Amino acid sequence: MTRGVKRIGLLGAGTVGTALAELLQKRIHACEVSAELGKVLVRDTSRARGSIPTSKLTTDADEVLQDADIVVELIGGTDLAGDAMLRALQEGKRVVTANKAVLAERWNEFKPFLEEGTLYFEAAVMAGTPIIGPLTNALRGSKPLEMHALLNGTCNYILSEMEVGKDFQSALAEAQRLGYAEADPTLDIEGFDAAHKLTLLARLTVLPDLPWEEVKARTIGISHLTGAHITEAMEDGGRVRLVGSVYPKEGAWRVEVRPAYLAASHPLAGSASNRNGLLYRGDAIGEVLITGAGAGAEPTASAVLADVLCAVAERPGPNLLSEAAALPEDYEVLELGPVG
Repeated sequence: MTRGVKRIGLLGAGTVGTALAELLQKRIHACEVSAELGKVLVRDTSRARGSIPTSKLTTDADEVLQDADIVVELIGGTDLAGDAMLRALQEGKRVVTANKAVLAERWNEFKPFLEEGTLYFEAAVMAGTPIIGPLTNALRGSKPLEMHALLNGTCNYILSEMEVGKDFQSALAEAQRLGYAEADPTLDIEGFDAAHKLTLLARLTVLPDLPWEEVKARTIGISHLTGAHITEAMEDGGRVRLVGSVYPKEGAWRVEVRPAYLAASHPLAGSASNRNGLLYRGDAIGEVLITGAGAGAEPTASAVLADVLCAVAERPGPNLLSEAAALPEDYEVLELGPVG
């Protein structure tokens, strides 16, 4: 390996991993990044993986870790993925991940490395739409007042289909047929995917030590919704969406995920079914709306690649919050109507 060239080890080569390899190799061939693709972990080395050479494929995670300077984790889950990431970090490697679940549930194990700036996770929330970066840099100039977000594309799609008359089960079946929902859709439709993402956002903005279990306990999904819920919201031009919120209530920061009514005038109400969005309110900046693709192979790979470029340049990962944000005084929260 050429001195100074970083070798990128890839744990997982599904749709996102394959798209990432394509984007990375284009940058390498254009001499825009001093890196090369190392070993790639897969379940089956005989299956084609886009432009990834078969000589790079392995079923041995140890081989990937030993060969890499920077490790990219895209296998998901909280056990194998988390253990591999921790091992790489402990060995002094930089790690890039799109895995919101492992960070939400095992945050304290990763915190020393987050503080060192050797762990990157822009793609873990809202895929390729930048949100971790803005919240941990530019928006730190304002004190947070409240935050509301649409964080799960599967739920957005199902609710959009219900708006045109489908019942929940039919909309879910169509989402599964199109590949928007897994065979077991529990994480999406019961709100836990959105809760994982919101936990990370809340830790970066208001409560650095927020327990995952606290957010999980305040999570309600969409599986109980009926056409009547959707129709009632549409009567005055509103709509129902699964919303993750962080806001002050009764002398504390409240972090919750639930179906909510969005009036037609609400900034998030116009988000298309395939897009995520976040509305941030700060004392100095006022209202900021960030919206864009929240899923998909190429959008997610774009954010992962951005983190890889930071890791190659040895720039630090996101800035953690050092202490809990002060609660705003005499502030009127942007209320969202309950549903169901």
